[in-house]
Amino acid sequence: MISDNGAVYIGKAAEPQYLSLKYANRHGLISGATGTGKTVTLQILAEGFSRAGVPVFAADVKGDLSGISRKGEPKDFLLKRAEQIGLSPYEFGAAPVCFWDLAGAQGHPIRATVTEMGPLLLARLLELNDTQEGVLTLAFRYADDERLSLLDLKDLRALLVEVGERAEELQTRYGLVARTTIGAIQRGLLRLEEQGADKFFGEPALDLNDFLRKDEEGRGIVNILAADKLMQTPRLYATFLLWLLSELFEELPEVGDVEKPKLVFFFDEAHLLFNDAPRALLEKIEQVVRLIRSKGVGVYFVTQNPQDVPDTVSSQLGNRIQHALRAFTPKEQKVIKAAAETFRPNPAFSTLDVITELNVGEALVSTLQEKGAPSMVERTLIRPPSSRMGPVSGPERDETLRASKLGGKYDKTVDRESAYEILQQRAAQAQREAAEDRERKERLEERERPKRQDRAPTRRHGGRRSNRQSIGEAAAKTAVRTLSARLTNALVRGLLGTLSGKRRR
Repeated sequence: MISDNGAVYIGKAAEPQYLSLKYANRHGLISGATGTGKTVTLQILAEGFSRAGVPVFAADVKGDLSGISRKGEPKDFLLKRAEQIGLSPYEFGAAPVCFWDLAGAQGHPIRATVTEMGPLLLARLLELNDTQEGVLTLAFRYADDERLSLLDLKDLRALLVEVGERAEELQTRYGLVARTTIGAIQRGLLRLEEQGADKFFGEPALDLNDFLRKDEEGRGIVNILAADKLMQTPRLYATFLLWLLSELFEELPEVGDVEKPKLVFFFDEAHLLFNDAPRALLEKIEQVVRLIRSKGVGVYFVTQNPQDVPDTVSSQLGNRIQHALRAFTPKEQKVIKAAAETFRPNPAFSTLDVITELNVGEALVSTLQEKGAPSMVERTLIRPPSSRMGPVSGPERDETLRASKLGGKYDKTVDRESAYEILQQRAAQAQREAAEDRERKERLEERERPKRQDRAPTRRHGGRRSNRQSIGEAAAKTAVRTLSARLTNALVRGLLGTLSGKRRR
């Protein structure tokens, strides 16, 4: 329901409570314990934005939000709530919906390239330490320098193999690369593949303009991400949504303050975004949340505990809807006290007391008013939704998907030439060149062998080449030596005898 002054109707306190479209891009927080009505609040806000011509993106963590695609039914408790808040006429209707799913099972596949994800978010997804993140950043830089497109995980795997094999060569250009570090990153990629993340990386990559569509009646499309199974891999869920926010921040043009947002983004189970996030990542989140409003995007965090959102981010959230919190421990009491202090006080009641007294479907509401000032907190009955409460059936979801105009664009994977294929070609070329070098050397050796044989020394007379003598040769040589010795002795004796006779004379 939209008021005449361009605001989304939230519910009724002493006066009707609205969320002004003009200040809807100043972000917001929806918090409360499990079962207090957060999902219905998200649903009625999405309906209101859609009717105002504002596209919406929301993650459907429990599957219940998918019912927004179907017309609601006049159930007694809904009619009673409509009567309590004076909602007349209470009309039922569906919102235009587009279903998405990272795995492609319950909606159109959402894909991103490895390059678009970048080393910072990918390092968080892989749970890398600082050293490993540095090597991953080095690999991305090498890919840029070599003009290697990183589209999917096999591209990144091939790149890491290339960097590891050329580690010594690349050290002077990029720094030290340890093979053990490359191995650790590869193991992280293997874990991602086992979780099904390989289906997320690839092409066709998401065109953000497809999140900004309207239907023929001018209503904003409600883009619903099937996240029930994705929640089994919470780090992938949180990293994907942060990537999506970052892409919106990078790609959308500056529009400044507008009469209504270009897109409203609901981040359910927001605590998963901040759990174990390194300081560099928290700074990036804070930057995106602070500056993305100038792109006309409103971000609404949905979580159980308002303290799940860091103070640096929480300070940017001007519109707040607080459902009931329970205090069973001293720690929980501190949380409630902190939540109460975030609201502008209302002298009619104690905010601290009311937070624990709220019934299902009630909430404390404070939104931005003229000049961006927060309104005084009001205890509010949330309006009933016009669409169905609860999930759609499988056939109903399939019917919505068949009617979608985006099936032909995203449902089929495209695998074009990228780093994997280029590096494979380089490796094959190197093998061919090595084989050709071996063949050239073998042919050269074959040509040189006859020449070496021609230059080898040969005997002038025929006969045996062996240096060893036969028995006959040895006997002959012995006889010759004996005869020579006898002749020599006889000659010597003859000479001596002649000399002796001359002397006697």
